[in-house]
Amino acid sequence: MTGSRDLREATDQQVVVWAQEGHESAFRELIRRYQRPVFSLVYRMLRDKELAEDLSQETFIKVLNHIDSYRPEHKFSSWIFKIANNAAIDHLRRKELDTLSLEGAPDAVTQERQAATALQIGDRAESPLEEVEARELGSQIEAAVARLRPEYRACIILRHVEGRPYEEIAKILDLPLGTVKTYIHRARGELRQILMPLRE
Repeated sequence: MTGSRDLREATDQQVVVWAQEGHESAFRELIRRYQRPVFSLVYRMLRDKELAEDLSQETFIKVLNHIDSYRPEHKFSSWIFKIANNAAIDHLRRKELDTLSLEGAPDAVTQERQAATALQIGDRAESPLEEVEARELGSQIEAAVARLRPEYRACIILRHVEGRPYEEIAKILDLPLGTVKTYIHRARGELRQILMPLRE
């Protein structure tokens, strides 16, 4: 490792190896790459900016303390999102927070960015709520997703907001692939039931 340019051009796995060797600049590079995505994931789960910042910081402390346990055959993004997601779910279980934004990432300042990062419940490929326009439902969808149990909420957010494939969600949540698919199916069913009066 020679300089910041090398770090920025290196793969996550290479940067992690340097971080494991004790290079502080490598760990700073991991923070640079993942600070915003980790915050965004936690914020969507908790809908509290200050709390999301605290839990994001806690996530990076855990990453630093356990960097030696990371196995390079797995994607680093899955590993760090798993740590962040666990922190958010643990907090949800303790507090049962009841709000969630589906209007896009908290740092989305343009309409294009909001649209790109918004939860698309009416995804055509999977069509859980084909007849419902997510944009019009707004706060009703927020309230509906907030009523899901934490595991279902995590699956829905990772799938529909973060756009993660089922296999990666299974790794992040440390669940069998079949369980992830079941959770997402059940979550969609619950959302359909909760939102049924609006469709009528």
